[in-house]
Amino acid sequence: MLREALKTLEAKGLVEARAKVGTRVLPQSRWNLFDRQVLAWKLESGPPAAFLASFQTVRQSLEVEAARLAAQNREAEHVRLLHYWQKQRMVMSHQPEPFAIAEFEIHRVVAEASGNPFLRASSAILEFGVAVGVLARLTEDRQAPEAGLSDLQAAGYDALIQAIEQGDPARAALVMAELTR
Repeated sequence: MLREALKTLEAKGLVEARAKVGTRVLPQSRWNLFDRQVLAWKLESGPPAAFLASFQTVRQSLEVEAARLAAQNREAEHVRLLHYWQKQRMVMSHQPEPFAIAEFEIHRVVAEASGNPFLRASSAILEFGVAVGVLARLTEDRQAPEAGLSDLQAAGYDALIQAIEQGDPARAALVMAELTR
């Protein structure tokens, strides 16, 4: 069991195990930051502002390109799912966990609609980005709890879905850039 745990940690870039040398903890610069669990651990520990800024740069480049490609490559099922998850997002605006799931699904469907296998595989980045965004909005909502989580960005998500549905890559990219800012 210990060997399996070490192999898991090694795959995440957290430790390095060598025969006759032992196991050593690796610096954070070697961690696999595209791993869902590593990102979850970073989120739980309250990542520093510099980490979040670096993450934001990567997230925006991936998501803006995914939106642009989604507008070019979307299929009817993608559009249907985007509308469905936006409705769920609105209905769940006062329930943080279902709201976050619906918002994540919108971003996941956009990545799926892009047709790019690398963007589709970036779900850990999307999930972390949504979690950070929802947590930030929850903090803001403590000052104005009567406004649901979705109120501030509802029009933005509607515009994103419309741009993708209409096949407007430039508009989809622009709206996604605003949503992920």
